[in-house]
Amino acid sequence: MKRFKRNIYIILPLLIFHCLLNMGCISIMEKTGQALDGSAFTERTIALYRSDIINGTETYLESRIEIQEIQNKAGETLYLIILDSFPAMQFRALLFNEQGQLYFSSLEYLGGNIHGWNEYSLDIIGTGSLIIDETTAIFLLNDDIQTVNISSGRIHRYDTRIIGTEALSALRNRRERIIALVDWMHTYIENNGKQSHFSSRKSFDQFWKPIMFPETVSRRKRPANWLVEGDIRVRADSIRWNTGYTGRIFPEELFNVRNTGTLLRDWEEALSWIYLEYQWENIITLLSREHTLFRIR
Repeated sequence: MKRFKRNIYIILPLLIFHCLLNMGCISIMEKTGQALDGSAFTERTIALYRSDIINGTETYLESRIEIQEIQNKAGETLYLIILDSFPAMQFRALLFNEQGQLYFSSLEYLGGNIHGWNEYSLDIIGTGSLIIDETTAIFLLNDDIQTVNISSGRIHRYDTRIIGTEALSALRNRRERIIALVDWMHTYIENNGKQSHFSSRKSFDQFWKPIMFPETVSRRKRPANWLVEGDIRVRADSIRWNTGYTGRIFPEELFNVRNTGTLLRDWEEALSWIYLEYQWENIITLLSREHTLFRIR
């Protein structure tokens, strides 16, 4: 065990570097985080169930659902519900009775970026059903999932690790900004008759980045109205932000967030989080259908 502890600090930087080069490598990053806090050694997988690819015609999402039956150190059995199209998140739930009544307790998020990662536990309220036999599991979300608040979290930025109340405050503030941003995004789509369905984080980024940050993209990708006579530009984080464009496009609550570069930092450091919040209703719609999963382990 002592040798393992020494080796983990040798291979950890290599795992992180490999993961950051391949941004879809959430599972490796998750294991890295678990190795740091010891949680990888307090839970063990008892069974693993996986669905076929689900085509959500009403949501434009394609995904597999995976359910892990795990046991913690106290001997409690928990269930992790994961969508492979949103690998940064997993729902935690507890099976309440033999009839398959399922209670959701939290959403666990671990999302990486080129500078580090954000990790948090979001308290949620919701119910579902999960009927398990030797070879299959039948899963269904009964109603909407209500989000409460982030109860814990950590931030890794460059070589700095932020924990405790400082991390909690920063993550809660970021969530407030993201929710305000997503509300504006949906309003923008409705008012401008633009496409509203994105099948991947990449297509989401390609659509929104020229609209939100025209200062950072090539001229040919910028909106036609991004610069007009009389616009005032202010410098923040080496970028001259067009405050006139901000005022024409964004709601007042996002003026300072964009003009100081905070919104761009949120985009660069938490894109998968923003994409998750944007697709939240579609995720709930997808989970609200009855799904059959097959035991693979």
